[in-house]
This record gives sequence, C-alpha cells and structure tokens, in this order.
Amino acid sequence: MEDRLQSLIRDIPPLDARAMQLARERLGRLTKPPGSLGRLEDLAVQLAGIMGDSRPRSGRKVIFVFAGDHGVVREGVSAYPQVVTAQMVANFVRGGAAINVLARRAGADIVVADFGIAARELLPQQGFVDCSLRRGTGNILCEDAMTREEAIGAFLAGYDLAAAEIARGARMVGLGEMGIGNTTASSAMVAAFLNCPPAEVVGPGTGLDADGVRRKAAVVERALRARSPDVDDPVDVAAKVGGLEIAGLAGVAIAAASRRVPVLVDGFITGAAALLAARLAPGVVPYLIASHCSAEPGHRVVLQALGLQPLIDLGLRLGEGTGAALAMPIVEASLALLNEMATFEEAGVTDRG
Repeated sequence: MEDRLQSLIRDIPPLDARAMQLARERLGRLTKPPGSLGRLEDLAVQLAGIMGDSRPRSGRKVIFVFAGDHGVVREGVSAYPQVVTAQMVANFVRGGAAINVLARRAGADIVVADFGIAARELLPQQGFVDCSLRRGTGNILCEDAMTREEAIGAFLAGYDLAAAEIARGARMVGLGEMGIGNTTASSAMVAAFLNCPPAEVVGPGTGLDADGVRRKAAVVERALRARSPDVDDPVDVAAKVGGLEIAGLAGVAIAAASRRVPVLVDGFITGAAALLAARLAPGVVPYLIASHCSAEPGHRVVLQALGLQPLIDLGLRLGEGTGAALAMPIVEASLALLNEMATFEEAGVTDRG
C-alpha cells in the first residue's frame, strides 16, 4: 500500500498555463469593464487551468460525505454523544440533512461512506458505501488514532471512490464529513502541521461553551505531546492524531487533482484533509477552491496556510459539505460567464479606447 500511495501522489499535473492565458484574454474581450466581475474572473481562469481547456464546461457534480468516529470523545470534547454519527448517516441516506437539501438545490449527487463508525448496528442496510477499517479511531490521549496501514488504507479508499465517480462523469467534487469528535482530531492535525498552539485552532465544534473549548484545547495539547507525530511524515500525523474520514477525503482531493477536476473544500475538517493532501502532494493546492470560511477559528488558519481565499462567509460551522454545495453554483456561474457572454466584437459594442 505504501508503494501505491507514493505512486499516486506523483500523478498530479500542473495547471495548463496556455488554457489560463486564453481564458484571461477572452475575459478581457467580453462586454464589461476589465476586471469588473472580480473573483469570478479569477475563478474562471483557475478552472481553465485545472481542466486544461480555455473554454471549460460544467458537468456532473459529486459531494463526498465521509463519516467516522473518534475515540477522543471519551474526554468530553463534544456536546453530542458518539451515536449521533451513525444516526446522521441514516439521515443522509433518507435525504433529510442540510447537505441533502443544499445538494439538491445545487444539482449535485452525494456519495455517503462509512469510514469507521462505532455504532454500525444503527446504520441502514443500504444507501452508503462501506469503507470501514475499524469502529472508530483510538483515543489519541491514550493511543494512536490508527495504524499507519489503516491511515493509508483510508486514503486509498477515498482515492478509489473519487476515481470511480470521475470515471462516471464527475467534473466537480466537494468534500464533506460527519463524525462526532472530528474537530478535535482536525485541530490536532492542523496544530501539528503548522506548529501552532492548539488554542489557536480549537473551537466550539458542535457547540461547546468557553470552558469546554479550553478543555478541548488542553486535550489536544496533551495528545500531541503523548503521540509526538512526525510532521515531516504526513501519514504519521494522520495515523497518530487524525481520523479515518479525514484521510479518506485527502484521497479524494488527490484523485480529483490527478484527473484535472476541481475540488471544493468545505469547512475546518475538510480543510484539515486538504492540508493533509497538500503535505502529501503539494501539487494538489492549485486544484483546491475554498467554498467558504467556517466560524471555527482553525479554518481561517488552514486557509491562510494553503493560500486559499473563501468564496463566501456566512458563519457556517455545520460541515457535511454544506459550504461546498452552496459554492457550486458560484463556480458554475464563473464558467457560464466565460463561455456565454458576448465579446465586444460579437455584440457590436464599442470597446474603450
């Protein structure tokens, strides 16, 4: 598995500079003052480079919602019990969650996958993909989250799921997650990768009060001292303090980038997954689009580290891929403007000068 991981992270092509230049030139000829569409123009140029086409087109959209549990919940880091992870997966399958509503509005499909749910007996019989390697991670305060082999296995499972959907026509992917305790794991990963105090990245998660946030930050700090993840080895960080669903989402990001498909990052947990992907394969970063900025304090830190500017900021902190679903129509709008607006010459409108 290690050999396959190493081969996959070398497969990401650079953005297509020629396609970006042609898209930029066309935007300059459209019936508008130069740059007047702001970031929509930058986004269109980025998408041209990602897709390797100066006139890139939208297509099928897929949001990957990976679920996994975290042993660290035993330390009181969440306002909700662990059983909620399985219950929410059942809600996803029934179509009753926020991500279902927003994905329907965006015209996106959802792939729900179990990457390590503890209460598997509460899961529905069908409607999700079983990628589970174990029933949740270990309590990172007392033991490693998972083995190195399990971390790589989760990454490869996410990679393969994304590769299969792209082979079936997906041309835009969004990252989503569900897992009680996963903001704690994400905080530990981000603090390790960025060498910053846990207090800078730990937030309320599912709704902790100020005392709960301080307790959570202390848990993360103690866990990092106990586990001592090797920040020069991204897999080691994921295995020691991460999450199965987080590793899986890193696999999705790298699979998409390898196939010239844009990746819409959601909130803090998917941001941690994007950071893991970037540490594994720096070439993935130009393929990432930050859908929004979460109310979780660590998300802004992650976006700054990745050099990403969010498209929207609505104070969201739900996860599930909701921000990605909201941003998909904005991404499609940038493509439509590039492709469907008339140039000054086509419209018979006098250009400036």
